[in-house]
Amino acid sequence: MEPIYVIIVVVTGLALGFLAGYFLKIKSLQKKAEQILRDAEAEGEIIKKDKNLQAKDKFIELKEKHEKFVTEKNKQITAKENSLNQREVALKQRKDEMSKRIKDFELEKKAVDTLKAQTDALAETLEKRQIELEKLHKQEVETLERISGMSADEAKEQMRKSLIAEAKTEAMAEANEIIEEAKINANKQAKNVIVKTIQRIGTEVAIENAVTVFHIENDEIKGRIIGREGRNIRALEAATGIEIIVDDTPESIVLSSFDPMRREIARLALHQLVTDGRIHPARIEEVVEKTKNQVEEEVLELGKKTTIDLGIHGMSTELMRLVGKMKYRSSYGQNLLQHSRETAKLCAVMAAEVGLNPAVAKRAGLLHDIGKVSDEDIDVPHAIYGMKLAEKFKEKPEVVNAIGSHHDEVEMTSLYAPIVQVCDAISGARPGARREVAESYIKRIKALEELARSEQGVVKTYAIQAGRELRVIVGSDRVSDQDIERISINIAKRIEEEMTYPGQIKITVIRENRAVSYAK
Repeated sequence: MEPIYVIIVVVTGLALGFLAGYFLKIKSLQKKAEQILRDAEAEGEIIKKDKNLQAKDKFIELKEKHEKFVTEKNKQITAKENSLNQREVALKQRKDEMSKRIKDFELEKKAVDTLKAQTDALAETLEKRQIELEKLHKQEVETLERISGMSADEAKEQMRKSLIAEAKTEAMAEANEIIEEAKINANKQAKNVIVKTIQRIGTEVAIENAVTVFHIENDEIKGRIIGREGRNIRALEAATGIEIIVDDTPESIVLSSFDPMRREIARLALHQLVTDGRIHPARIEEVVEKTKNQVEEEVLELGKKTTIDLGIHGMSTELMRLVGKMKYRSSYGQNLLQHSRETAKLCAVMAAEVGLNPAVAKRAGLLHDIGKVSDEDIDVPHAIYGMKLAEKFKEKPEVVNAIGSHHDEVEMTSLYAPIVQVCDAISGARPGARREVAESYIKRIKALEELARSEQGVVKTYAIQAGRELRVIVGSDRVSDQDIERISINIAKRIEEEMTYPGQIKITVIRENRAVSYAK
Protein backbone atom coordinates (compact mmCIF):
# COMPACT_ATOMS: atom_id res chain seq x y z
CA MET A 1 0.00 0.00 0.00
CA GLU A 2 1.14 3.38 -0.82
CA PRO A 3 2.24 5.59 2.00
CA ILE A 4 -0.13 8.34 1.05
CA TYR A 5 -3.13 6.08 1.50
CA VAL A 6 -1.88 5.17 4.89
CA ILE A 7 -1.67 8.83 5.84
CA ILE A 8 -5.15 9.46 4.53
CA VAL A 9 -6.51 6.53 6.50
CA VAL A 10 -4.78 7.72 9.64
CA VAL A 11 -5.94 11.29 9.21
CA THR A 12 -9.45 10.13 8.49
CA GLY A 13 -9.45 7.98 11.65
CA LEU A 14 -8.19 10.85 13.72
CA ALA A 15 -10.84 13.14 12.31
CA LEU A 16 -13.57 10.63 12.94
CA GLY A 17 -12.32 10.14 16.53
CA PHE A 18 -12.20 13.88 17.07
CA LEU A 19 -15.73 14.27 15.74
CA ALA A 20 -17.00 11.45 17.90
CA GLY A 21 -15.43 13.03 21.00
CA TYR A 22 -16.81 16.44 20.02
CA PHE A 23 -20.32 15.08 19.67
CA LEU A 24 -19.99 13.29 23.01
CA LYS A 25 -18.85 16.51 24.65
CA ILE A 26 -21.74 18.44 23.09
CA LYS A 27 -24.13 15.85 24.37
CA SER A 28 -22.63 16.12 27.85
CA LEU A 29 -22.92 19.90 27.75
CA GLN A 30 -26.52 19.59 26.67
CA LYS A 31 -27.23 17.35 29.66
CA LYS A 32 -25.53 19.89 31.98
CA ALA A 33 -27.52 22.71 30.44
CA GLU A 34 -30.72 20.80 30.96
CA GLN A 35 -29.72 20.12 34.59
CA ILE A 36 -28.95 23.82 35.14
CA LEU A 37 -32.32 24.72 33.67
CA ARG A 38 -34.05 22.27 35.96
CA ASP A 39 -32.13 23.63 38.96
CA ALA A 40 -32.92 27.20 37.94
CA GLU A 41 -36.57 26.34 37.61
CA ALA A 42 -36.58 24.69 41.05
CA GLU A 43 -34.79 27.68 42.62
CA GLY A 44 -37.19 30.01 40.89
CA GLU A 45 -40.11 28.08 42.39
CA ILE A 46 -38.50 28.39 45.85
CA ILE A 47 -37.91 32.13 45.41
CA LYS A 48 -41.46 32.51 44.17
CA LYS A 49 -42.79 30.73 47.24
CA ASP A 50 -40.59 32.89 49.53
CA LYS A 51 -41.78 36.05 47.88
CA ASN A 52 -45.35 34.89 48.22
CA LEU A 53 -44.79 34.18 51.93
CA GLN A 54 -43.13 37.61 52.44
CA ALA A 55 -46.01 39.28 50.63
CA LYS A 56 -48.48 37.42 52.84
CA ASP A 57 -46.52 38.45 56.00
CA LYS A 58 -46.39 42.05 54.86
CA PHE A 59 -50.09 41.95 54.16
CA ILE A 60 -50.80 40.50 57.61
CA GLU A 61 -48.55 43.15 59.24
CA LEU A 62 -50.25 45.96 57.36
CA LYS A 63 -53.62 44.49 58.24
CA GLU A 64 -52.70 44.40 61.97
CA LYS A 65 -51.42 47.98 61.84
CA HIS A 66 -54.61 49.06 60.14
CA GLU A 67 -56.73 47.24 62.69
CA LYS A 68 -54.69 48.77 65.52
CA PHE A 69 -55.05 52.23 63.97
CA VAL A 70 -58.78 51.70 63.59
CA THR A 71 -59.01 50.50 67.22
CA GLU A 72 -57.12 53.55 68.52
CA LYS A 73 -59.27 55.84 66.44
CA ASN A 74 -62.36 54.14 67.83
CA LYS A 75 -61.01 54.63 71.39
CA GLN A 76 -60.29 58.29 70.69
CA ILE A 77 -63.73 58.73 69.23
CA THR A 78 -65.26 56.98 72.26
CA ALA A 79 -63.22 59.14 74.64
CA LYS A 80 -64.24 62.23 72.74
CA GLU A 81 -67.87 61.16 72.90
CA ASN A 82 -67.54 60.56 76.66
CA SER A 83 -65.90 63.96 77.09
CA LEU A 84 -68.65 65.61 75.08
CA ASN A 85 -71.25 63.79 77.15
CA GLN A 86 -69.58 64.93 80.38
CA ARG A 87 -69.41 68.51 79.11
CA GLU A 88 -73.02 68.28 78.13
CA VAL A 89 -73.91 67.07 81.64
CA ALA A 90 -71.74 69.80 83.19
CA LEU A 91 -73.35 72.45 81.01
CA LYS A 92 -76.73 71.17 81.99
CA GLN A 93 -75.77 71.36 85.70
CA ARG A 94 -74.42 74.89 85.25
CA LYS A 95 -77.60 75.84 83.46
CA ASP A 96 -79.63 74.49 86.39
CA GLU A 97 -77.37 76.32 88.86
CA MET A 98 -77.70 79.55 86.91
CA SER A 99 -81.45 79.18 86.90
CA LYS A 100 -81.41 78.59 90.65
CA ARG A 101 -79.10 81.58 91.23
CA ILE A 102 -81.37 83.77 89.10
CA LYS A 103 -84.32 82.73 91.26
CA ASP A 104 -82.30 83.35 94.45
CA PHE A 105 -81.18 86.73 93.12
CA GLU A 106 -84.76 87.70 92.41
CA LEU A 107 -85.73 86.70 95.96
CA GLU A 108 -82.76 88.63 97.40
CA LYS A 109 -83.68 91.65 95.28
CA LYS A 110 -87.17 91.57 96.68
CA ALA A 111 -85.74 91.30 100.22
CA VAL A 112 -83.32 94.18 99.56
CA ASP A 113 -86.15 96.34 98.21
CA THR A 114 -88.16 95.58 101.33
CA LEU A 115 -85.15 96.34 103.59
CA LYS A 116 -84.47 99.56 101.69
CA ALA A 117 -88.03 100.68 102.22
CA GLN A 118 -87.73 99.88 105.94
CA THR A 119 -84.35 101.71 106.11
CA ASP A 120 -85.78 104.78 104.42
CA ALA A 121 -88.64 104.80 106.91
CA LEU A 122 -86.18 104.36 109.81
CA ALA A 123 -83.92 107.12 108.46
CA GLU A 124 -86.89 109.46 108.23
CA THR A 125 -87.82 108.61 111.84
CA LEU A 126 -84.23 109.18 113.01
CA GLU A 127 -84.05 112.48 111.20
CA LYS A 128 -87.22 113.63 112.97
CA ARG A 129 -85.79 112.51 116.35
CA GLN A 130 -82.48 114.27 115.59
CA ILE A 131 -84.34 117.50 114.95
CA GLU A 132 -86.22 117.07 118.22
CA LEU A 133 -82.92 116.37 120.10
CA GLU A 134 -81.31 119.47 118.62
CA LYS A 135 -84.26 121.53 119.77
CA LEU A 136 -83.99 120.00 123.28
CA HIS A 137 -80.20 120.56 123.35
CA LYS A 138 -80.67 124.20 122.32
CA GLN A 139 -83.24 124.67 125.05
CA GLU A 140 -80.87 123.06 127.64
CA VAL A 141 -77.97 125.29 126.55
CA GLU A 142 -80.15 128.39 126.82
CA THR A 143 -81.28 127.26 130.27
CA LEU A 144 -77.63 126.69 131.42
CA GLU A 145 -76.52 130.03 130.01
CA ARG A 146 -79.38 131.72 131.84
CA ILE A 147 -78.45 129.99 135.13
CA SER A 148 -74.62 130.44 134.90
CA GLY A 149 -74.65 133.89 133.37
CA MET A 150 -72.09 132.77 130.71
CA SER A 151 -72.45 131.81 127.11
CA ALA A 152 -71.58 128.28 125.91
CA ASP A 153 -68.37 129.49 124.22
CA GLU A 154 -67.25 131.25 127.39
CA ALA A 155 -67.89 128.08 129.47
CA LYS A 156 -65.94 125.96 127.01
CA GLU A 157 -63.00 128.37 127.04
CA GLN A 158 -62.92 128.45 130.85
CA MET A 159 -63.04 124.65 131.05
CA ARG A 160 -60.27 124.34 128.43
CA LYS A 161 -58.01 126.71 130.37
CA SER A 162 -58.67 124.83 133.59
CA LEU A 163 -57.86 121.46 132.01
CA ILE A 164 -54.68 122.80 130.39
CA ALA A 165 -53.45 124.21 133.72
CA GLU A 166 -54.21 120.93 135.52
CA ALA A 167 -52.48 118.87 132.79
CA LYS A 168 -49.41 121.14 132.92
CA THR A 169 -49.17 120.73 136.69
CA GLU A 170 -49.46 116.93 136.52
CA ALA A 171 -47.02 116.73 133.59
CA MET A 172 -44.43 118.84 135.42
CA ALA A 173 -44.76 116.71 138.55
CA GLU A 174 -44.46 113.51 136.50
CA ALA A 175 -41.47 114.91 134.58
CA ASN A 176 -39.72 115.89 137.84
CA GLU A 177 -40.28 112.42 139.27
CA ILE A 178 -38.94 110.79 136.09
CA ILE A 179 -35.87 113.07 136.06
CA GLU A 180 -35.12 112.41 139.74
CA GLU A 181 -35.57 108.65 139.31
CA ALA A 182 -33.35 108.71 136.22
CA LYS A 183 -30.63 110.58 138.13
CA ILE A 184 -30.77 108.07 140.99
CA ASN A 185 -30.77 104.94 138.84
CA ALA A 186 -28.73 106.02 135.80
CA ASN A 187 -25.35 104.76 136.98
CA LYS A 188 -26.81 101.63 138.52
CA GLN A 189 -28.81 100.78 135.40
CA ALA A 190 -25.79 101.36 133.15
CA LYS A 191 -23.67 98.99 135.23
CA ASN A 192 -26.30 96.25 135.41
CA VAL A 193 -27.77 96.33 131.88
CA ILE A 194 -25.56 93.55 130.56
CA VAL A 195 -26.01 91.35 133.63
CA LYS A 196 -29.81 91.81 133.56
CA THR A 197 -29.88 90.86 129.89
CA ILE A 198 -27.81 87.75 130.50
CA GLN A 199 -29.89 86.71 133.49
CA ARG A 200 -32.89 86.35 131.17
CA ILE A 201 -31.28 83.26 129.60
CA GLY A 202 -33.48 80.28 130.56
CA THR A 203 -31.60 77.34 132.08
CA GLU A 204 -32.38 73.97 133.55
CA VAL A 205 -31.73 73.17 137.18
CA ALA A 206 -30.08 69.81 137.93
CA ILE A 207 -29.46 68.54 141.47
CA GLU A 208 -27.35 65.43 142.07
CA ASN A 209 -27.73 63.28 145.18
CA ALA A 210 -25.33 60.86 146.83
CA VAL A 211 -27.56 57.83 146.24
CA THR A 212 -29.32 56.18 143.33
CA VAL A 213 -32.39 53.98 143.77
CA PHE A 214 -32.38 50.88 141.54
CA HIS A 215 -35.89 49.50 141.05
CA ILE A 216 -36.50 45.76 140.67
CA GLU A 217 -39.58 43.77 139.71
CA ASN A 218 -39.80 41.67 142.87
CA ASP A 219 -37.88 41.04 146.08
CA GLU A 220 -36.70 37.58 144.93
CA ILE A 221 -34.05 39.31 142.82
CA LYS A 222 -32.51 40.75 146.01
CA GLY A 223 -31.43 37.28 147.08
CA ARG A 224 -29.82 36.60 143.71
CA ILE A 225 -27.98 39.93 143.86
CA ILE A 226 -26.67 39.14 147.37
CA GLY A 227 -25.65 35.63 146.33
CA ARG A 228 -24.54 32.70 148.45
CA GLU A 229 -22.98 34.06 151.66
CA GLY A 230 -22.99 37.55 150.05
CA ARG A 231 -20.34 36.77 147.43
CA ASN A 232 -22.24 38.45 144.56
CA ILE A 233 -22.81 41.74 146.35
CA ARG A 234 -19.21 41.80 147.61
CA ALA A 235 -17.93 41.21 144.06
CA LEU A 236 -20.20 43.97 142.75
CA GLU A 237 -19.07 46.45 145.43
CA ALA A 238 -15.41 45.59 144.81
CA ALA A 239 -15.76 45.98 141.04
CA THR A 240 -17.69 49.27 141.11
CA GLY A 241 -16.31 50.91 144.28
CA ILE A 242 -19.73 51.81 145.68
CA GLU A 243 -21.87 50.66 148.60
CA ILE A 244 -24.97 48.61 147.78
CA ILE A 245 -27.71 48.77 150.43
CA VAL A 246 -30.26 45.95 150.32
CA ASP A 247 -32.87 46.50 153.03
CA ASP A 248 -36.59 45.94 153.57
CA THR A 249 -37.62 48.69 151.13
CA PRO A 250 -39.91 46.89 148.66
CA GLU A 251 -38.76 46.50 145.05
CA SER A 252 -35.73 48.79 145.34
CA ILE A 253 -32.01 48.69 146.04
CA VAL A 254 -29.96 51.75 147.07
CA LEU A 255 -26.60 52.47 145.39
CA SER A 256 -24.58 54.82 147.60
CA SER A 257 -21.47 56.76 146.53
CA PHE A 258 -20.31 60.36 146.32
CA ASP A 259 -19.01 59.64 142.78
CA PRO A 260 -22.00 59.87 140.37
CA MET A 261 -20.03 58.19 137.61
CA ARG A 262 -19.43 55.11 139.73
CA ARG A 263 -23.11 55.03 140.66
CA GLU A 264 -24.08 55.18 137.00
CA ILE A 265 -21.69 52.33 136.10
CA ALA A 266 -23.10 50.24 138.96
CA ARG A 267 -26.69 51.00 137.93
CA LEU A 268 -26.13 50.03 134.30
CA ALA A 269 -24.16 46.91 135.22
CA LEU A 270 -26.80 45.82 137.74
CA HIS A 271 -29.55 46.40 135.18
CA GLN A 272 -27.73 44.22 132.63
CA LEU A 273 -27.09 41.47 135.21
CA VAL A 274 -30.72 41.41 136.36
CA THR A 275 -31.99 41.41 132.78
CA ASP A 276 -29.61 38.63 131.74
CA GLY A 277 -30.32 36.55 134.86
CA ARG A 278 -26.76 35.23 135.20
CA ILE A 279 -25.33 36.73 138.39
CA HIS A 280 -22.03 35.34 139.69
CA PRO A 281 -18.63 36.94 140.52
CA ALA A 282 -16.96 36.20 137.17
CA ARG A 283 -19.96 37.47 135.23
CA ILE A 284 -20.14 40.57 137.47
CA GLU A 285 -16.52 41.51 136.75
CA GLU A 286 -17.05 41.03 133.00
CA VAL A 287 -20.24 43.13 132.89
CA VAL A 288 -18.78 45.91 135.06
CA GLU A 289 -15.72 46.14 132.80
CA LYS A 290 -17.87 46.34 129.67
CA THR A 291 -20.10 48.94 131.32
CA LYS A 292 -17.08 51.06 132.26
CA ASN A 293 -15.91 51.06 128.66
CA GLN A 294 -19.45 51.89 127.50
CA VAL A 295 -19.74 54.83 129.93
CA GLU A 296 -16.29 56.10 128.89
CA GLU A 297 -17.42 56.09 125.25
CA GLU A 298 -20.66 57.86 126.18
CA VAL A 299 -18.67 60.47 128.14
CA LEU A 300 -16.50 61.21 125.10
CA GLU A 301 -19.54 61.40 122.82
CA LEU A 302 -21.27 63.74 125.28
CA GLY A 303 -18.19 65.97 125.31
CA LYS A 304 -18.14 66.08 121.51
CA LYS A 305 -21.87 66.81 121.37
CA THR A 306 -21.48 69.63 123.91
CA THR A 307 -18.72 71.33 121.92
CA ILE A 308 -20.73 70.95 118.70
CA ASP A 309 -23.87 72.39 120.33
CA LEU A 310 -21.90 75.41 121.58
CA GLY A 311 -20.08 75.87 118.27
CA ILE A 312 -16.62 75.23 119.76
CA HIS A 313 -14.13 73.63 117.37
CA GLY A 314 -10.59 72.27 117.50
CA MET A 315 -10.66 71.06 121.11
CA SER A 316 -8.45 68.09 122.01
CA THR A 317 -10.04 64.69 122.58
CA GLU A 318 -8.89 64.56 126.21
CA LEU A 319 -10.49 67.91 127.02
CA MET A 320 -13.73 66.81 125.33
CA ARG A 321 -13.67 63.65 127.48
CA LEU A 322 -13.30 65.77 130.63
CA VAL A 323 -16.15 68.02 129.45
CA GLY A 324 -18.39 64.95 129.05
CA LYS A 325 -17.31 63.73 132.48
CA MET A 326 -18.71 66.93 134.01
CA LYS A 327 -22.17 65.37 133.65
CA TYR A 328 -21.29 63.10 136.60
CA ARG A 329 -20.01 65.88 138.87
CA SER A 330 -21.93 68.47 140.90
CA SER A 331 -21.01 71.58 142.87
CA TYR A 332 -23.30 72.62 145.74
CA GLY A 333 -26.03 70.52 144.15
CA GLN A 334 -25.61 72.20 140.72
CA ASN A 335 -24.73 69.88 137.83
CA LEU A 336 -21.24 70.83 136.65
CA LEU A 337 -21.85 70.28 132.93
CA GLN A 338 -25.06 72.33 133.01
CA HIS A 339 -23.24 75.06 134.96
CA SER A 340 -20.34 75.11 132.46
CA ARG A 341 -22.67 75.22 129.44
CA GLU A 342 -24.62 78.06 131.03
CA THR A 343 -21.43 79.96 131.88
CA ALA A 344 -20.19 79.52 128.29
CA LYS A 345 -23.39 81.00 126.85
CA LEU A 346 -23.31 83.90 129.32
CA CYS A 347 -19.65 84.60 128.48
CA ALA A 348 -20.41 84.66 124.76
CA VAL A 349 -23.27 87.16 125.24
CA MET A 350 -21.27 89.41 127.56
CA ALA A 351 -18.16 89.31 125.32
CA ALA A 352 -20.28 90.34 122.34
CA GLU A 353 -21.76 93.22 124.38
CA VAL A 354 -18.29 94.62 125.22
CA GLY A 355 -16.81 94.01 121.76
CA LEU A 356 -14.67 90.91 122.43
CA ASN A 357 -14.53 87.59 120.57
CA PRO A 358 -17.55 85.51 121.71
CA ALA A 359 -15.93 82.23 120.57
CA VAL A 360 -12.89 82.67 122.86
CA ALA A 361 -15.11 83.71 125.78
CA LYS A 362 -17.42 80.73 125.22
CA ARG A 363 -14.43 78.35 125.16
CA ALA A 364 -13.07 79.75 128.42
CA GLY A 365 -16.50 79.60 130.05
CA LEU A 366 -16.95 75.94 129.13
CA LEU A 367 -13.49 74.93 130.43
CA HIS A 368 -13.31 77.11 133.55
CA ASP A 369 -14.15 74.22 135.96
CA ILE A 370 -12.30 71.49 134.02
CA GLY A 371 -9.99 71.01 137.02
CA LYS A 372 -12.88 69.58 139.08
CA VAL A 373 -13.12 66.39 136.98
CA SER A 374 -9.52 65.26 137.26
CA ASP A 375 -8.79 61.52 137.01
CA GLU A 376 -6.18 61.81 139.76
CA ASP A 377 -6.02 63.25 143.28
CA ILE A 378 -4.70 66.81 143.27
CA ASP A 379 -3.55 69.10 146.08
CA VAL A 380 -3.87 72.37 144.17
CA PRO A 381 -7.07 74.43 143.61
CA HIS A 382 -9.18 73.30 140.71
CA ALA A 383 -8.67 76.59 138.86
CA ILE A 384 -4.87 76.16 138.89
CA TYR A 385 -5.11 72.52 137.82
CA GLY A 386 -7.60 73.40 135.07
CA MET A 387 -5.23 76.10 133.84
CA LYS A 388 -2.41 73.51 133.65
CA LEU A 389 -4.64 71.10 131.74
CA ALA A 390 -5.64 73.80 129.26
CA GLU A 391 -2.01 74.81 128.79
CA LYS A 392 -1.02 71.16 128.32
CA PHE A 393 -3.54 70.70 125.52
CA LYS A 394 -2.49 73.88 123.66
CA GLU A 395 -5.40 76.20 124.48
CA LYS A 396 -5.01 79.93 123.79
CA PRO A 397 -3.26 82.04 126.48
CA GLU A 398 -6.46 84.09 127.03
CA VAL A 399 -8.41 80.89 127.74
CA VAL A 400 -5.67 79.52 130.02
CA ASN A 401 -5.51 82.74 132.05
CA ALA A 402 -9.31 83.02 132.32
CA ILE A 403 -9.49 79.46 133.72
CA GLY A 404 -6.72 80.03 136.26
CA SER A 405 -7.91 83.44 137.45
CA HIS A 406 -11.66 82.93 137.79
CA HIS A 407 -11.18 82.49 141.59
CA ASP A 408 -8.33 85.06 141.76
CA GLU A 409 -5.62 82.39 142.21
CA VAL A 410 -3.55 84.06 139.48
CA GLU A 411 -3.48 87.59 138.12
CA MET A 412 -5.87 88.45 135.28
CA THR A 413 -4.05 89.36 132.08
CA SER A 414 -6.98 89.76 129.62
CA LEU A 415 -10.56 91.04 129.59
CA TYR A 416 -11.84 87.50 129.13
CA ALA A 417 -10.82 86.62 132.72
CA PRO A 418 -13.24 89.00 134.52
CA ILE A 419 -16.00 88.02 132.09
CA VAL A 420 -15.58 84.33 133.02
CA GLN A 421 -15.44 85.23 136.71
CA VAL A 422 -18.63 87.31 136.55
CA CYS A 423 -20.54 84.75 134.46
CA ASP A 424 -19.45 81.93 136.80
CA ALA A 425 -20.88 83.92 139.71
CA ILE A 426 -24.10 84.68 137.81
CA SER A 427 -24.66 81.02 136.94
CA GLY A 428 -23.95 79.85 140.47
CA ALA A 429 -25.87 82.58 142.26
CA ARG A 430 -29.10 82.72 140.25
CA PRO A 431 -32.24 81.56 142.13
CA GLY A 432 -32.53 77.78 142.25
CA ALA A 433 -29.10 77.11 140.76
CA ARG A 434 -27.55 75.64 143.88
CA ARG A 435 -29.08 73.67 146.66
CA GLU A 436 -29.31 75.36 150.04
CA VAL A 437 -30.43 73.86 153.31
CA ALA A 438 -33.95 75.12 154.05
CA GLU A 439 -33.11 76.09 157.62
CA SER A 440 -30.12 78.25 156.62
CA TYR A 441 -32.07 79.73 153.71
CA ILE A 442 -34.94 80.81 156.00
CA LYS A 443 -32.43 82.17 158.50
CA ARG A 444 -30.71 84.23 155.82
CA ILE A 445 -34.03 85.65 154.54
CA LYS A 446 -35.15 86.62 158.07
CA ALA A 447 -31.79 88.26 158.77
CA LEU A 448 -32.09 90.24 155.55
CA GLU A 449 -35.57 91.51 156.43
CA GLU A 450 -34.58 92.34 160.05
CA LEU A 451 -31.51 94.28 158.87
CA ALA A 452 -33.65 96.47 156.61
CA ARG A 453 -36.38 96.84 159.26
CA SER A 454 -33.88 98.31 161.72
CA GLU A 455 -33.52 101.44 159.54
CA GLN A 456 -35.33 104.51 160.85
CA GLY A 457 -38.68 105.13 159.16
CA VAL A 458 -39.06 101.58 157.76
CA VAL A 459 -42.54 100.09 158.25
CA LYS A 460 -42.42 96.74 156.42
CA THR A 461 -39.81 94.64 154.58
CA TYR A 462 -40.24 91.76 152.13
CA ALA A 463 -37.47 89.54 150.72
CA ILE A 464 -38.58 88.17 147.33
CA GLN A 465 -37.11 86.19 144.39
CA ALA A 466 -35.26 83.76 146.69
CA GLY A 467 -33.57 86.62 148.53
CA ARG A 468 -32.36 88.34 145.36
CA GLU A 469 -34.58 91.40 145.87
CA LEU A 470 -35.58 93.31 149.01
CA ARG A 471 -38.71 95.49 149.06
CA VAL A 472 -38.66 98.17 151.81
CA ILE A 473 -41.82 100.15 152.59
CA VAL A 474 -41.31 103.36 154.57
CA GLY A 475 -43.87 105.60 156.29
CA SER A 476 -44.75 108.65 154.24
CA ASP A 477 -45.19 110.67 157.44
CA ARG A 478 -41.71 109.73 158.72
CA VAL A 479 -39.56 109.80 155.57
CA SER A 480 -39.39 112.36 152.77
CA ASP A 481 -38.78 111.64 149.08
CA GLN A 482 -35.20 112.82 149.46
CA ASP A 483 -34.53 110.34 152.30
CA ILE A 484 -35.49 107.14 150.44
CA GLU A 485 -32.30 107.19 148.34
CA ARG A 486 -30.20 107.51 151.51
CA ILE A 487 -32.09 104.58 153.11
CA SER A 488 -31.55 102.29 150.09
CA ILE A 489 -27.82 103.12 150.02
CA ASN A 490 -27.47 102.52 153.80
CA ILE A 491 -29.23 99.15 153.57
CA ALA A 492 -27.04 98.07 150.63
CA LYS A 493 -23.85 99.01 152.51
CA ARG A 494 -24.96 97.19 155.65
CA ILE A 495 -25.84 94.05 153.66
CA GLU A 496 -22.39 94.10 152.02
CA GLU A 497 -20.63 94.55 155.37
CA GLU A 498 -22.70 92.30 157.65
CA MET A 499 -24.06 89.45 155.51
CA THR A 500 -22.83 86.64 153.24
CA TYR A 501 -25.01 86.07 150.17
CA PRO A 502 -24.72 84.76 146.59
CA GLY A 503 -24.72 87.16 143.65
CA GLN A 504 -26.34 90.57 144.17
CA ILE A 505 -29.41 91.86 146.03
CA LYS A 506 -31.65 94.60 144.66
CA ILE A 507 -33.03 97.02 147.29
CA THR A 508 -36.23 98.87 146.38
CA VAL A 509 -37.51 101.52 148.83
CA ILE A 510 -41.17 102.46 148.43
CA ARG A 511 -42.85 105.58 149.86
CA GLU A 512 -46.48 106.30 149.07
CA ASN A 513 -49.45 108.29 150.32
CA ARG A 514 -52.87 106.71 150.64
CA ALA A 515 -56.24 108.27 151.31
CA VAL A 516 -58.86 105.85 152.67
CA SER A 517 -62.51 106.62 153.32
CA TYR A 518 -65.61 104.50 153.85
CA ALA A 519 -69.12 104.93 152.52
CA LYS A 520 -71.70 103.76 155.08
